[in-house]
Amino acid sequence: MRKVQGMTATLLLTDPLFLQHDAGEGHPESPARLRRILQVLARNPIAGTVMAQPRSATDAEILAVHTQAHLDAMEKLGGRFERIDEDTAVSPDSLDAARVAAGAAVQSVEAVMAGQAKNAFALVRPPGHHAEPDRAMGFCLYNNVAIAAEAGRRLGAERVLVLDWDVHHGNGTQAAFWGRRDVLYQSVHQFPYYPGSGAAPEVGRGEGQGFTVNCGLPGGNTDADYGMIFEELLLPVAQAYRPDLVLVSAGFDPHRDDPIGGMDVTERGFAAMCTAVRKLAEEVSGGKLVLVLEGGYSLEGLSNSVHACIEVLAGRDDSFASGTVNADARAALATSRAALKPFWASVR
Repeated sequence: MRKVQGMTATLLLTDPLFLQHDAGEGHPESPARLRRILQVLARNPIAGTVMAQPRSATDAEILAVHTQAHLDAMEKLGGRFERIDEDTAVSPDSLDAARVAAGAAVQSVEAVMAGQAKNAFALVRPPGHHAEPDRAMGFCLYNNVAIAAEAGRRLGAERVLVLDWDVHHGNGTQAAFWGRRDVLYQSVHQFPYYPGSGAAPEVGRGEGQGFTVNCGLPGGNTDADYGMIFEELLLPVAQAYRPDLVLVSAGFDPHRDDPIGGMDVTERGFAAMCTAVRKLAEEVSGGKLVLVLEGGYSLEGLSNSVHACIEVLAGRDDSFASGTVNADARAALATSRAALKPFWASVR
């Protein structure tokens, strides 16, 4: 990894193969999403970043999260047009793209764990956080961020945080780590909404009780609302957990212009969230931070928000907007805090 101005660069990993994944005409998870991101980055390059092509994930890396039956089922779809469910479809290059997407997430972790990158953003598709250990769903084939978390554990991270700010709850990531405490899963999302999971009482089971943190918001929430959730719930728990590696399921469908989501977040709100997690990583994990692209279906909102977050990874700071907090957001926060009080002194 080359150095930039005496310090290690922010690594951006992407591949032209991601543009070959086609879920069908009119599908919101289209190649245009990543194409627009790359166009915005080309027009407005960010100093202190380096872009590279990732490798494919190995079978062993995928099987750290997914069952052999799921891997076999996906492999049988290679080279074909096939609809898996009403939301999820593959084209001839989709399974190769999905392997490289998972590989990009793993390679990002490898780079930051080895000190070869200051931090990283895997600009991938298809997304991953809905893919459960035994099935594909919700546009997702393999769970990229969960596979990355397992890579972090193998590389020596005793505790991994996965923070998910996509508008949809990451049911697949939650399922992967439901009974464990070596990975803390946190999600702020719209609720009730697809896929139906992510209620506050969902806190894990057995050894994993308290290590799943869900805050479901009713919709229409702003940068200030998200700031409250971060500052009064997600960050205090994360600071108490003290992860050795921080991963973000970075979905940008809470953007106010998103045609699928129902939130009112701006690109500066995403930059504030990214600043918060970067500072958390700097405080507790030596800066080891990886973002993995999830949703976001407004081409302008998505591309501008990704650009803003990469500016933050490269060193810019943003803060949450001040303003009136919605009563519904405050109620959702109280519900989540009540569910977690038995496990975390930081929310009592």
